[in-house]
Amino acid sequence: MSLLYRLATPEDLAHLLQLEEQSFQGDRLSPRSLRRLLQVPSAELQVAQDEGELLGYALSLFRRGSEVARLYSLAVSPRARGRGVGGGLMQRSECRARERGCTRLRLEVRVDNAAAIGLYERSGYRRFGHIAGYYEDGGDAWRYEKPLI
Repeated sequence: MSLLYRLATPEDLAHLLQLEEQSFQGDRLSPRSLRRLLQVPSAELQVAQDEGELLGYALSLFRRGSEVARLYSLAVSPRARGRGVGGGLMQRSECRARERGCTRLRLEVRVDNAAAIGLYERSGYRRFGHIAGYYEDGGDAWRYEKPLI
């Protein structure tokens, strides 16, 4: 597998929606939200591609004047899981956040998502909080953060 990492474009919208469908039972980004996020300077969507197929994406959000970036969503195609795609997308997101002057990257993850929690902890993220009822189905979230310096 020879992965290419790049910024998503509006032409990727259908594939991004397919990744959402494959990756999440609920709390999916709508076509309208994804379309908007592809255009605003406060969001950056990195994609991993292999031979023309999108295998995953990482969506980071930035606030003007803040040194804290947020990894809002990370999705990996079922056929690409366990092959380093998620880790590679996270590294790209961290690098881009540093380039934008951020010193920390934060994220939320379902407390029952053991695979994602393992990836984040192996990548140097540390749990610092809990949010009850964070997800639309009432599921709780852990909050994680990683220093980028």
